[in-house]
Amino acid sequence: MPQTSRSPHAAADRLLPGLLLLLTVFGPISMDLYLPALPALTVELGAQTSIAQLTVTACLVGLAAGQLLAGPLSDRHGRRGILLIGVVAYIATSALCAMSPSIELLILARFVQGLAGGVGIVIAQAAGRDVYSGGELIRFYGRLTVAGGFAAIVGPLLGGLLDAVADWRGLFAVLSLIGAGILIVTLLIFRETLPAQLRTRGGFGQTLRDFRALLVDRVFLGAVLSQGFLYAAIFAYLAGATFVLQDVYGLSPLGYALAFGLNSAGFMVFGYLGGRLAERWSTPGTLTVGILVAGLGASGLLASGVSRMPLPFIIVSLFALVSGVAMSSAPATTLALAGYPRMAGTASSLLGIVRFGFGGVAAPLVGIAGATSTLPFGVVTAAAVLAGGAACLVLVRLPGRGAGERAGSAEPALSGTSSIPTQ
Repeated sequence: MPQTSRSPHAAADRLLPGLLLLLTVFGPISMDLYLPALPALTVELGAQTSIAQLTVTACLVGLAAGQLLAGPLSDRHGRRGILLIGVVAYIATSALCAMSPSIELLILARFVQGLAGGVGIVIAQAAGRDVYSGGELIRFYGRLTVAGGFAAIVGPLLGGLLDAVADWRGLFAVLSLIGAGILIVTLLIFRETLPAQLRTRGGFGQTLRDFRALLVDRVFLGAVLSQGFLYAAIFAYLAGATFVLQDVYGLSPLGYALAFGLNSAGFMVFGYLGGRLAERWSTPGTLTVGILVAGLGASGLLASGVSRMPLPFIIVSLFALVSGVAMSSAPATTLALAGYPRMAGTASSLLGIVRFGFGGVAAPLVGIAGATSTLPFGVVTAAAVLAGGAACLVLVRLPGRGAGERAGSAEPALSGTSSIPTQ
């Protein structure tokens, strides 16, 4: 039984899960919040549209690179210090974005803002591994998935509301204020979750050895690759769904917003169900079910590219694709991180950079045949899900000591699970 009343840090411990969820979304929400103001930004700074869009690309690249850097550093120096540096950098670069006099400086500032946002993602996943184990760990990663879906809904909506009352500089000022609020909460709540005696030792050479140890682990590699390919399908959806639904099927902006909201709700619900199912049934089994559901959706999109299908068929296919990927997220993250409590940051960084890296490669491919063809969208999503399924089949579902045993009987949480309630 938890005995939180005896701990002087009981109140902070109860709030820690909420903070970790917030850290997961505040970086990605930077991608969405200012998008409604992108046209105005382009005009004011006298930039070409293609150049202005690099502010989005720079943030995405930064989010991936920030995870790759912050993970190993947090394994070596602890989670709290690296997190505080990341949040302070986020505040400063958001303010710099708001004051940028040129598009070139804004692109650079957006890259550093992404770096700082990536710190929050990787620390949240690694700190979760520090304080949770077993079923609690799976449940926690399920909640991270739900938080990601919630951010996908709230980000564009909040950006649209703010755009009605503030210009693009004001939106970045709001992001800076949000960062300041997160800094205050972090200082009050986030205690170090990785004790000094359990941190990794050595410099860059040790980091390379840690990466090698992870990459030769077939279960880890299978979980990470399956997530990379599935998130490639998600990024393809984000890049291509607006063209498919509005340009090909003629949905109004409101109709598209409703379809997007439905899919985001599916992402949240099935992300939660994926965590619960993995905890109560089977971690690799739930990952497999998620891939199969996503595969059904991708097959529908591929079929619609070959022969035009009715709109309800497309809506259901998109919903299945997004929901299946969400269902796979918690079990795959658990499989990747459960066996590595002492280098959870490094493991989390690899998982994050593969997700964003594969997604960044896949997103531009959906428009290769123009805005009126759905075939590239179907081909990219189907190929990505098929590759994710192959990685799961070949690498994750191993004979002998199975991945399910690995997730269920992994080393206990480093800081103990009894002090951090999850309900």
